[in-house]
Amino acid sequence: MEKGRLSFSKTILLASLIFGIFFGAGNLIFPIHLGQLAGSHWLWAAVGFILTGTLVPYLAILAVSVTKSDDLYELASPVSRGFALFIVIAFHLVIGPLFATPRLPAVAFESGIAPLLPAAWHGVGMLIYSAVFFGLAYLLTVQEKDITAWIGKYLNPLFLIGLVLLFIVAFVWPMGDLHPVATAAYQKDAFSAGFMEGYNTMDGIGLLTVGVTIVYAVRGLGVLEQQTSKEIARAGALSVLVEAIIYLILILMGVMSLGKVAGSDNGGVALAQIIQYYAGKPGLILTVILITLTVFTTAMGVFQAFAQDMEAIFPQYSYRFWLRVITIGSLVVANLGLTTIIAWSVPVMMLLYPYTLALIGLSLTKRYFNGSSLVYRWTMALVTIPAVGDLVASLPFLDQQAGLQAVVTAYHQVIPFSTNGFGWILPGLLGFALGYGHYRWRLRYEV
Repeated sequence: MEKGRLSFSKTILLASLIFGIFFGAGNLIFPIHLGQLAGSHWLWAAVGFILTGTLVPYLAILAVSVTKSDDLYELASPVSRGFALFIVIAFHLVIGPLFATPRLPAVAFESGIAPLLPAAWHGVGMLIYSAVFFGLAYLLTVQEKDITAWIGKYLNPLFLIGLVLLFIVAFVWPMGDLHPVATAAYQKDAFSAGFMEGYNTMDGIGLLTVGVTIVYAVRGLGVLEQQTSKEIARAGALSVLVEAIIYLILILMGVMSLGKVAGSDNGGVALAQIIQYYAGKPGLILTVILITLTVFTTAMGVFQAFAQDMEAIFPQYSYRFWLRVITIGSLVVANLGLTTIIAWSVPVMMLLYPYTLALIGLSLTKRYFNGSSLVYRWTMALVTIPAVGDLVASLPFLDQQAGLQAVVTAYHQVIPFSTNGFGWILPGLLGFALGYGHYRWRLRYEV
């Protein structure tokens, strides 16, 4: 350590911590599935996916560190206390017991264990596996210990070794070429389809929520407060680079897999098909180990962040109480099945990601408008329109509701780029401009 900066070895350790926290189940299965969907249009699809899968979470970490926020509530509070409370609860429920943490053991079970069991045993098997998984995650975080050693030193290297072995085998003996036919959505606009697929990783939301854990870890390593953002930027850039490379390889594996198997319903099945092709049923056991190592590191980080932030907002309930809430809630939802979890997470992501991107942008630029609540409020107010529109447009039962279909049609006709999922861009920029103008006007004409 020199002048409050991290040594090279500690920078690697911090990068490993960042990688371990936000590389979870979705990061492993969604790029493979994207590869199968994109086919020969994989390049632009990969660019879109990598932007939302790496750049957005990286900027989220920087937003937390630059604003020196102690938690997500403080980060969103310039809008209003009510909005901040909504963001905290919504984000934590999404990356906690509603979607992200239940998805962790569900992916591992359906990818590697379910094919080895009779169908009649799937329910009991999933219950036992998820109970052990979440029970261990609870025990390792209940004492609020430093998770850097567990995630950075032990679990990540094991995961990376297994992943590298899989990559080597897949590229030495490829299942097919890179020119299969793409699905209709990717033939039409591969970039935006890939960009939207990146939402499913939930990393932008996740890193805004658990970013404070990373800040605490940096400070715990002895970094001076004024150097925190720079050290996070250095380690985060290294972590993002590694993840981008992994994403690209996984996407290519998905594309090539179509040479031997049909496109799957989800990336968990696709991953199991690839490993079973190369290693048979023993490969399914490897799948379970590989995914479990990946998702367990994420579960530990999310559990700790959930309990810390919720205790800060609702101090009448203890850290351990909130750990029990996320443990039990995740266990219940996980046993609803991976398909159900994914289907209902999409509309929620389409609602929350515009807020996520706007909050990141405002946090990184707040010094130019002195963090004025006027800019925050105008921006979020206008972003709400496309956020709600995107939620409605992605509801699983939309095709059964003529009234909602009419609303979506009107939304797509009025808001530019909304048909591609980018309806939040112009309203967000307009809101920022109006808010900044209001801020400058008040500075000039009000005492």
